[in-house]
Amino acid sequence: MARSILGLFLLLLPVFGQTWSPTGKRIPPPNILTSSGEVTGFIDQTVAPNVGQYLGIPYAEDPVGPLRFAPPVPKSPVVDGFNATKFGPTCSQYNSSVPSFFSVGDPRYSPTGQTSEACLSLNIWIPSKATGHLEGLLPVIIFFHGGGFTGGGSNAAYYNPVRWVARSQDHLVVTVNYRLNIFGFPNARNLNSPSSNLGFLDHRLAVEWIRDNIASFGGDFSRMTLFGQSAGAIAADAYNLAYPDDPIISGLILNSGTALLDVFSSDTAHSNFTFVAEKLGCGNATESAELECMRDIPVEKIENFLKEYEDSGRKPALSFLPVQDDITLFRDPAARARQGKLSSKPAIIGSTYNEGASLVGPYSIQGPTKDAMQGTNLAILCSAVNTTAYRYANNLTTFSYLYDGNFSNISPLPWLGAYHSSELPLIFGVLESPQGNSSVFEIDVAHRLQDLYVAFAADPSSLPSLGWPEYSPSGSAIVLGRGNRISSLTSVTNIYNGCSQ
Repeated sequence: MARSILGLFLLLLPVFGQTWSPTGKRIPPPNILTSSGEVTGFIDQTVAPNVGQYLGIPYAEDPVGPLRFAPPVPKSPVVDGFNATKFGPTCSQYNSSVPSFFSVGDPRYSPTGQTSEACLSLNIWIPSKATGHLEGLLPVIIFFHGGGFTGGGSNAAYYNPVRWVARSQDHLVVTVNYRLNIFGFPNARNLNSPSSNLGFLDHRLAVEWIRDNIASFGGDFSRMTLFGQSAGAIAADAYNLAYPDDPIISGLILNSGTALLDVFSSDTAHSNFTFVAEKLGCGNATESAELECMRDIPVEKIENFLKEYEDSGRKPALSFLPVQDDITLFRDPAARARQGKLSSKPAIIGSTYNEGASLVGPYSIQGPTKDAMQGTNLAILCSAVNTTAYRYANNLTTFSYLYDGNFSNISPLPWLGAYHSSELPLIFGVLESPQGNSSVFEIDVAHRLQDLYVAFAADPSSLPSLGWPEYSPSGSAIVLGRGNRISSLTSVTNIYNGCSQ
């Protein structure tokens, strides 16, 4: 009750009030009281004087000590408030010595700064028109980053939406950190309640936190779109299947990944976790003792072991990925849809034209072979195709797309093209690049993408009037950035060729 009264009081206040200043580069917008405590953000007068930024807000207690390998616990209020002027730490991970496009070709997709287990935070960008009045609440886009469930983080340069929000002034963006690798998906023998997919439980708690607090930032909790890319898209789709009766969200945007993309753990014997435990001195123990022992091992020791093992190329390979537990991740999403056990929320689903170019490794200037790229291209494309097909069969609204932009400042090597993740700099508005300036055409494509996603978040039914029809097997999909056209329509059969439905 106290939170409800407080929230109503905050709704009656302008979010920015009289804080705008013609001088100074960083000034604080008003403090905002949240369930995690009072947070103080900032306004960057140089980059975006019309955007308030609240960074590194904790939505859960630090998952350390007894909370390591445990479901997330909601954050208790910080008594003295929270300085939300810088990103929180990236969730614990390690950087492989094997070169990849994302570590060598363009590291702006990768997080920076320190890593830590104390990482369960989110970041909020709000426009100046987010007045906080009841009649003025704006749609919210919540972003789950990719990284194969083993890496990534919300502070990567290409995931900063400040310019997108500054240009739009019609939406808020929230980006979320979640646990990764062995800390997020441990698959330990004694960890099965409510799920071993702790990273997915982090997602749910983050969405609940946003629902409970976003109105105080001027966001509309009834219009929250879940946007994921790559592993983040898989997680967003899994989320939609896991919470059919209370999804909280109003729509989905799935870029380059769905729950049909098979990148999950097959370790039904829980042998990977036990192997690591044995190597770190926690072997020959009961299930519960093994888990308790691993909770006491320093995080750096776990990270270093995993890195050294992977870099050595030893077999069997170790992986800590989501488990199809039929709680947070389902083995047969299509069957679940037929049973009506997924939300009826609309979705945008699609992929890039040349997904495999940045994924097939190890990375080299010469690039992978066409055959190697094509297998990855089809795996990602066909997961989108088949997800769209089963959604259509169950009368669920879907908008299909293909991104085919090829811009030299984003794709500096001729064979890259529209590689996996290459649409993200355009969506988030991060177009400055050491490789050169953006062309007018590239900026136009970026604005088209941004406007379509914001329109979907505001009102999915508006997309047909903007030139993007709903999917049907005999209908059209939108293609973005192909040739010299900002966007165009093509038959879905032209895109889906090679995928059985």
